[in-house]
Amino acid sequence: MDFDAAAIRAALTYYAPGVVFANVLLQQMGLPIPVLPTLLLAGSLAAGAPQLLVLMAIALLAAMLADRLWYGIGRRFGYRVLAWMCKLSINPGSCVTQTADRFGRWGAWSLLFAKFIPGFSAVAAPMAGVLRMPLARFTLAAGGGAALWAGSALLAGWLLRTQVDEALTLLESHAPVLGLAALSLLLLWLAWKLWHRHAFLRLAAMPSITQEHWRELVSDARKPQVLDLRSPALVAELGTIPGAQLVTLAQLPRLVRQWPRTTCIVTLCACPHDATAARAAHRLRRLGFVNARHLQGGFETWLAMQATHSPDLPQATSAA
Repeated sequence: MDFDAAAIRAALTYYAPGVVFANVLLQQMGLPIPVLPTLLLAGSLAAGAPQLLVLMAIALLAAMLADRLWYGIGRRFGYRVLAWMCKLSINPGSCVTQTADRFGRWGAWSLLFAKFIPGFSAVAAPMAGVLRMPLARFTLAAGGGAALWAGSALLAGWLLRTQVDEALTLLESHAPVLGLAALSLLLLWLAWKLWHRHAFLRLAAMPSITQEHWRELVSDARKPQVLDLRSPALVAELGTIPGAQLVTLAQLPRLVRQWPRTTCIVTLCACPHDATAARAAHRLRRLGFVNARHLQGGFETWLAMQATHSPDLPQATSAA
């Protein structure tokens, strides 16, 4: 099928509001479809400021509908929805942890720039719900971020309308070659991401602690050192674990510097495939701690064990 630039221009000029709304809504709901080309092209075809403002309002409405839905899901189902979303990503390694860390550092301000950061954009709204951000603050911050994101793309398209038109003409005359080049780059990127995912899943498959193993450990005279690698934001929402030490991957070598290498260490987190906890256990093993393992299932397993009212298990303290 030939690439017809004139037909695309005509169709988007006529159907621009509907196309922009549908593309933004579906992309913000989590479908892996590009939205930046649509916004740039729609902006380049706008007649002037009034039409640009209408398109920005439409994109803002679509983005806020998706964000409000994800916020409600995060508030209703908690951090588990984040773990589920991150499991769907090509590289789930530290999705939850990085998102929670950003919220911990920047708070509501992170929503202003969330849509410009790949990966963070998809989980920022549900994370705001998980952390119980006030709805008014969320709406203001997320709305401001959506307006900045959509407005900048539409304005860039309008300012670069000559270049966008030239790009469409070039694409029309060299469609097969440019399409093959784009496909090659996409396949290379996908192969690189899949390689990283494979390496991570191999790491996550390292020896771990199950509920049964935990009971065996606590029956010994020496109880294990428990390291909690959840982010401060998740700890504040989900509660602390008495007896566990909060630590980050960066702080890990300094924390265990004076510990005997025979110390039994259990790491845990609240992330898909026990990502951060597995990395911590792997790093501890490289430091010589042969008895370092991560808790299989992370914080969810901890909660399940707590529900059994085991006398050997410290009870998690909920945040106020």
